Amino acid sequence: MKNRSLFSQSLGARFVLGFLIAVSCLTLSSCGGHNYYKFPTYTFANRPIPPSRLANRVMVSVTANGSSGSLQILDSLRDIRMNVQNTIPSFSISGYASGFPNRIFNFPEQVIGYVYSSSDGSLNIIDYGKESTRGSGGTLPAKAADVAVPFGFAHVYGAIESLGEFVVIDNATGKSYVLSLPNVYKVAANQGDTVVLAMVRNSNTLYRLVHLNNNANQPAVPGAVDCQPVNLPVYCVVPVPDSPTSPSLDRPVGAYFSLDGTTAYVLDCGSECGGNTSGLTILQQGNLEVTNYPTSTPYPSPVTGSVAVPGGATTVLADGTNLYIAGQQLQPDGLFTGYLSIMSLATNTVTGKYSISDGYHSKLLFADDNTLWIGSQSCATGERQKLGLNYNCLTRFDLGAKTASIVPNVNPKDSASSVPYPNTNQNQYYYGDLTGLCWVQNLHKVYTAYGGQVHAFHTTDGSEIDNSLITVQGTALDTAYMDAITNDAN
Repeated sequence: MKNRSLFSQSLGARFVLGFLIAVSCLTLSSCGGHNYYKFPTYTFANRPIPPSRLANRVMVSVTANGSSGSLQILDSLRDIRMNVQNTIPSFSISGYASGFPNRIFNFPEQVIGYVYSSSDGSLNIIDYGKESTRGSGGTLPAKAADVAVPFGFAHVYGAIESLGEFVVIDNATGKSYVLSLPNVYKVAANQGDTVVLAMVRNSNTLYRLVHLNNNANQPAVPGAVDCQPVNLPVYCVVPVPDSPTSPSLDRPVGAYFSLDGTTAYVLDCGSECGGNTSGLTILQQGNLEVTNYPTSTPYPSPVTGSVAVPGGATTVLADGTNLYIAGQQLQPDGLFTGYLSIMSLATNTVTGKYSISDGYHSKLLFADDNTLWIGSQSCATGERQKLGLNYNCLTRFDLGAKTASIVPNVNPKDSASSVPYPNTNQNQYYYGDLTGLCWVQNLHKVYTAYGGQVHAFHTTDGSEIDNSLITVQGTALDTAYMDAITNDAN
């Protein structure tokens, strides 16, 4: 009787346990898995719930062999590429097929992105809500050295260095214009799409775009390098004169435009680009506007001043109070080493200079925990590698403590030291070029395309997140946080 009683109790316990498991299954996943991914009744900014049902998506542009490409979607909340139940092995943007998607322009506020592929020159519009391509944003020649997509999407600008062409895609008219500008390799446009600048390799001359009013009686722009179409010009490219008394333009490579629309700070690459002095040239934006039509030469100079930045200047980011400028400084042994310089916007003076990764700096991004992240390329040929220091291409800068650390944390002088998750080349100390960087807002993470693979890091301390479940097949080229609160997450 005692044994039968124990048996009955055991059977009853198993029944209760089975019932609880069944209830749990229904509650957590409806036994179909969909309820793992819950959205609030009212989504942020009324954004649509995507087909993947992922709320924290990082898009990664991938190429398999240079001619076959895709756009993969990762779950950056859970750091996985599949769903929780592992019934869906991966997520991707449907309809995308361009071969080498090397540049993502991320506009989460508008729930879209633009992706440029240098293999065929295509510029695809990506619908974040539908997770599919929406159509073409225009076509540029293949292998553009630089592309600019201003907010508003009325125009797209491309620098085609190999062809010596400055291309304007005018989405308002559906036409494209090809302006001759030999060796053009950089283009910059302000957020309002009212100032468009172009830079030429190995030159100290800055150029700007002029939009004519399409009046048949309007004369050609005097001193223009080129105007198109020839018979009835719509766009012209003209040189921007430097200060006649104190010239400062020195291998210009980019620009920061003040949010009040008054000032443009042009980045002078200096010795890093074969010139002499790195710094910022300060210009009045009004004189640079595309509608500012010059009627005679010589043009008046819009330059109002300059600031020397000895640490180098190839990319810049602002927080409203300071400019953060990354670049490289030439060393006595002929090698370059990286620096971050901080310039006060109130006084136009450099207030700090800090050692960072070597290489050509092209990425700057604010992130959680009061951090600034800096990415570069070709880091293994600089001063840090020569000295046996960590020569990786990503820097975490603590804005409060004013300290910089190279990530991942590795010591090339220590044979026992190693990068946490080596890429396929199994390099023990070096990931490779940093080509993609995005801030996963409020989750204390940044995601990167680092040496051709996806690597993610905690913003709290720079430690790396296990990337075994977020790696992609192929070469990762760029990253974008699709669900960011603002467009500033890339």
